[in-house]
Amino acid sequence: MNPGRTVFAQLLQHLPRYEFNKCVHRYGGNYRIRRFPCYDQFLCLAFAQLTYRESLRDIETCLNSHHEKLYHVGFRGPVSRSTLADANELRDYRIYQDFGYHLIAVARSLYRGEELEIELEHSVYALDSTTIDLCLSLFPWATFRKTKGAIKLHTLLDLRGSIPTFVSLTPGSVHDVKLLDTVPLQKECIVALDRGYTDFRRLYAVHRQPAFFVIRAKSNLRCRRLTSRPVKTPVRADQTVVLTTTRSREAYPEALRRVSYVEPETKKRLVFLTNIFSIPAQTVADIFRLRWQIELFFKWIKQHLRIKSFFGTSVNAVKTQIWVALCIYLLVAILKKRLHLSCSLHTLLQILEVNLFERKPIEQLVRDAMKQITETEISNQADLFKVISPVLAPDRTGNWRPDRRDPRCDDYTGTPVL
Repeated sequence: MNPGRTVFAQLLQHLPRYEFNKCVHRYGGNYRIRRFPCYDQFLCLAFAQLTYRESLRDIETCLNSHHEKLYHVGFRGPVSRSTLADANELRDYRIYQDFGYHLIAVARSLYRGEELEIELEHSVYALDSTTIDLCLSLFPWATFRKTKGAIKLHTLLDLRGSIPTFVSLTPGSVHDVKLLDTVPLQKECIVALDRGYTDFRRLYAVHRQPAFFVIRAKSNLRCRRLTSRPVKTPVRADQTVVLTTTRSREAYPEALRRVSYVEPETKKRLVFLTNIFSIPAQTVADIFRLRWQIELFFKWIKQHLRIKSFFGTSVNAVKTQIWVALCIYLLVAILKKRLHLSCSLHTLLQILEVNLFERKPIEQLVRDAMKQITETEISNQADLFKVISPVLAPDRTGNWRPDRRDPRCDDYTGTPVL
């Protein structure tokens, strides 16, 4: 399908170059640039994300070791770490932010038909943030605590396909709840929130959009019950309530729905507040359970992409690197969907990492890798049976019995005694 093309070049075929050039032109990214344009900068940082490079010198050494293949990937000259460092410091990060939002639109169109674990006609999102620790002496702008710096990655995640639809980068000192003022919510969508977003004035603004929310209630919630509905285990209560404290009542004057739920496995009691009354109480609990996908998303990008150590110390360099990492996540998700690959994103990223300059179709690499994984699992099961089978002894009818041991076998290893 792609004879002669490297895996890196095949991946970049799914990158809309025209839209990338529009983003570059919008912010004058290539103004008075004779060598090393924005596209080369993107390729260097994409290579660093895909192969988990440690430093600018590491990027320079690894790319120049493949110098004969760089032109066919898209590079138009040799890579210098000083040039890359200057580009990260000076070129506007909004180039990659706008391009990231275009990739978000492409990925959402591909994953729109994905099914949720629960049957709902509404779009369902999760809003949360993750903290990326930084050294305050190197990143003085990243205020967080007195002796510690950090940056927060605020994300609105579409739970159909785990695609981020809104991303905001702020210093670590910015509280999560302030993002409710700027996050764009689709009409009549449902957003799952942790209790850190409890601010009834902002939640009432979400209610008036109109949009729906499911949030875990704080332990000091003060409310008065108006009505109750019959429930089934594990739901303990399904009530219509109004807030009773003066400030809360002024901030949210309308009625809310309070759902009390006990997790069957841990027996932990959870209380939710929501403004949607048309779905069963069990579905309310299931929506909040799906919120865990955003925690898995944060875990995935922190483990498999380079967003915990940075190639520059300025605000622009850090935001550029994070947005390029998100672009790579979206590009791999788009590739997986367009090629109808059955492997996970993690497996696909591992295959791309070790075969980036191989000249084989990606579909063949994935097929061979999955076949090898399956054969290894079967071989491991066969080896396990070889170890166990001498320990077991047949009875007089010839059937194997787990409670009988062959006296000719060593009691500890299960191997025949010679």
